[in-house]
Amino acid sequence: MASWRRSLSAGLGNAGSGMAVSGECKNKFLELQRKKAYRYLIFKIDDATNEVVVEKTGAPAESYDDFAACLPESDCRYAVFDFDFVTEDLCQKSKIFFIAWSPDLSRVKNKMIYASSKDRIRRELDGIHYEVQATDPTEMDIEVIRDRAN
Repeated sequence: MASWRRSLSAGLGNAGSGMAVSGECKNKFLELQRKKAYRYLIFKIDDATNEVVVEKTGAPAESYDDFAACLPESDCRYAVFDFDFVTEDLCQKSKIFFIAWSPDLSRVKNKMIYASSKDRIRRELDGIHYEVQATDPTEMDIEVIRDRAN
């Protein structure tokens, strides 16, 4: 009985820790953060390897609309967006946003997997300024991002 409890407990512990995160995720994030090599990164969970991988990178010149258009209407994703703006004092600033995209149209199983793995990828991406959880595009509109950054 005790061994059964231990194995159940171990299984639950692993389920709560989330998916593995590929090394490429952290490397691309560091390139975005330090070198401004990308405007955004989109991550997905690869079912074959059970790890979070980079799905798409956005060139530095791409806009927020370009980024938002890359998120699928009916599937979950994690994303990072480097938002540049000018303060009231006319200072150029940059804030990095982590976006947990979980649209209403996605499957419940996917929503649960992404929700349980979110903390793991967030820990790997050191230097995130703000987090946004969105279930539809209005929850991550550019105005929402701008308001959070100011």
